[in-house]
Amino acid sequence: MQTVNFKIDGRNCAAEKGKNLIEAAKQNGIFIPTLCHFKNIDPLGTCRICSIKLNGRSIAGCTIQVEEGMDIEVNSVEMLDARKAILEMMFVEGNHFCPSCEKSGDCAMQNLGYEMGIRYTRFPHLFVDRLVDARPERIVVNQNRCIRCKRCVEEVKTNDGYAVFNSINRGNETLIGIDYNQEAKLSDREALRAMDICPTGSILVRGKSFVKPFGHRKYDYGQIGKTIPFDKTKINHTNGNKKIVATTSLAGCFGCHMSMLDVDLGILDLFEVIEFNKSPITDIKKFSKHCDIGLIEGGCCNTDNIEILRAFRENCDILVSVGECAIWGGLPANRNTIPLEECLKEAYLNSMTSEDNETCIPNHEDIPKILNKVYPNHEVVKIDYHIPGCPPNANHIWSVVKNILFNEEFSIAYPEFKYD
Repeated sequence: MQTVNFKIDGRNCAAEKGKNLIEAAKQNGIFIPTLCHFKNIDPLGTCRICSIKLNGRSIAGCTIQVEEGMDIEVNSVEMLDARKAILEMMFVEGNHFCPSCEKSGDCAMQNLGYEMGIRYTRFPHLFVDRLVDARPERIVVNQNRCIRCKRCVEEVKTNDGYAVFNSINRGNETLIGIDYNQEAKLSDREALRAMDICPTGSILVRGKSFVKPFGHRKYDYGQIGKTIPFDKTKINHTNGNKKIVATTSLAGCFGCHMSMLDVDLGILDLFEVIEFNKSPITDIKKFSKHCDIGLIEGGCCNTDNIEILRAFRENCDILVSVGECAIWGGLPANRNTIPLEECLKEAYLNSMTSEDNETCIPNHEDIPKILNKVYPNHEVVKIDYHIPGCPPNANHIWSVVKNILFNEEFSIAYPEFKYD
């Protein structure tokens, strides 16, 4: 066995010649994240999360075998941002609705989002409409959550060596196909393994995804003492004894406001330093003064939401989007894959309680026009800060607000940073 010497981020490392870089780095105490790599199979290089720079050239780390004298960048500012951008693209390319996903808490991709501190994506969501295939005997495959890592294609085989999954089409049209006859041969244990090796919630086994409850899953526990740095706080321009806060709920469930009220008696302390203006908490309908900070929950699903959001941008120095619906459309955005006309017909004409010739689709100039899609707020106006969660807990929200308002350094405790 020949040992070679190489550098990662300027640090001297050594490993067996020809060893896979992901494994060689791990052996030297350096973690390179990946969603497709498996220790004992040929490199896939499909997810690109492990992108590194080798001698100044960007390449998938899992496709590299270490050689003498290699100079590798893993955690430079450029590579950290590139890796984060790749993960953001995965989130927007599929429909990764964490609050409604059965794999939440056991999802490797969700956990990487936490690790990288992703609060929102810099790219617009595509809201694709792909097949949810429930025809297999014991597995359900949701193509909307598939990132085409091909782990299942390479790893899930029957006892007689036949592949259960395969790739169909090419490029952005690529889907993971299922051989139903081979899938039926899998034992329960093999079916569970197929679910476990999927890094998202794309492969689920009927009746098994909720066996381990939320809060007790492998990624639910954050490292003790670990924090995620918040973005650099802004200078608050408003002078005065009390800071002025406005809040509103757009297309959402009002759960974030209910969470804010969970601060309980703590709100009495808040009232000593802040004053609420336009907000359901005060029932003030219109801005009566300029505000230091505006908190927005819910996304934009109609013209009234757009108008209110723009008024908040105009009347608040700092805008904070709170909760999943505000950041990427959330559960209301589930309708984005269905044409608006179909949604309206289903709701008003063809529902279980609709009566023939007795119902119509409402249409009046005083009724806000429904948009074709539900939009995240930062796709409509500039948002300064994002607090993910469904909903974020009360202390988390108010800690962020107080630290922004009073220009204090702030980090989020790892267990509090959640998408679900």
